[in-house]
Amino acid sequence: MDNLRRIIHLSRDQVDEEDRRDTPDSSVVFTCTASSELTRTTKSKTAVTAQPSSSFTGFVSQRNDNCRWQQQQQEQAVHDRLRPAPLGSMAGTTGKRKEIYKYLAPWPLYSMNWSVRPDKRFRLALGSFVEEYNNKVQIISLDEDTSEFSAKSTFDHPYPTTKIMWIPDSKGVYPDLLATSGDYLRLWRAGEPDTRLECVLNNNKNSDFCAPLTSFDWNEVDLNLVGTSSIDTTCTIWGLETSQPLGRVNLVSGHVKTQLIAHDKEVYDIAFSRAGGGRDMFASVGADGSVRMFDLRHLEHSTIIYEDPAHTPLLRLAWNKQDPNYLATVAMDSCEVIILDVRVPCTPVARLSNHRACVNGIAWAPHSSCHICTAGDDHQALIWDIQQMPRPIEDPILAYTAAEGEVNQIQWGATQPDWIAICYKTACEILRV
Repeated sequence: MDNLRRIIHLSRDQVDEEDRRDTPDSSVVFTCTASSELTRTTKSKTAVTAQPSSSFTGFVSQRNDNCRWQQQQQEQAVHDRLRPAPLGSMAGTTGKRKEIYKYLAPWPLYSMNWSVRPDKRFRLALGSFVEEYNNKVQIISLDEDTSEFSAKSTFDHPYPTTKIMWIPDSKGVYPDLLATSGDYLRLWRAGEPDTRLECVLNNNKNSDFCAPLTSFDWNEVDLNLVGTSSIDTTCTIWGLETSQPLGRVNLVSGHVKTQLIAHDKEVYDIAFSRAGGGRDMFASVGADGSVRMFDLRHLEHSTIIYEDPAHTPLLRLAWNKQDPNYLATVAMDSCEVIILDVRVPCTPVARLSNHRACVNGIAWAPHSSCHICTAGDDHQALIWDIQQMPRPIEDPILAYTAAEGEVNQIQWGATQPDWIAICYKTACEILRV
């Protein structure tokens, strides 16, 4: 959790003038004031070998003896008994197929995301975490035949990225785009070996200082919509325009569709919901300790889904991929994940409390409505089965321990539901579940 705060502090205190010259043309911004009235204002115009673990073959079943490793035969027996069917099994692997692959980057890692293009299996983007202006983003890919990771592209990025996300284009129709957030929202066109910057999106051109972006989300239904969250208390919805490449002309651009004051303090995360068609509903969390839900068709008001009793800042937000009634959030320095049901606001329907240090990441299963993975500073990634809600969820069903460091990022592959990726220190591991 400290990494996000350090990134925000770093990019808040330093602004690069050349980046601001690259910002897009003028745009109209709609600001939702504290009185919920909308006012209209105009803004001025290398190959690395994958290292399969020799001591562990993936997640093991969580037991009451504090996750002590068991013999492989005992693990498999527990898997067969407890593992829900949709998650598959680790039994029966043959040939070169392994349960875990490891990639070591040249620098500490923070942000990470799976590609969803059908022709780019096992491709991920990684963002460095170096506490200075010069940082890197690297695109890596796993060769399933050789079991080797290779770096397909590496490019410079101003400040560490607070989030990285590939365009959620599972059919491969749109340009192969990658978005990053930090001081601004940037769109990149992926290439091998050269990935080039398409555009920098900034709606605060008149100020000498930028308000760092804490996170963003790419709408999966309307790929022309991206929402960003910022420390200036606002959320901004961007409209993108993309077209097929023609020479070296930048053909990706964006404009502000709407900007609203979403919270009383900094906004730390934003995520679109699949409810109501999946285009117009989104939620955000922030330093005021609340989860708020918005509808792009009715921005004159919002719905407070949950407020932390102690007003502790909420740092992360994730919607259930199969059931839009459920979402998960985590508070700053908290060891538990809160599961909410939007039909029963303000009261958590479950609390996942087995982590022994603060939680850093949450990821819902892309193919199951009752499974979620959490990761934290206790070096653990835990998979939970929540289908017994509202009965208490006592223990996770599977656990993995990264012995070498605190897990600061976790992503469940949207088109690779049998695989989960985690980051700790300079390592990225993909684990078969």
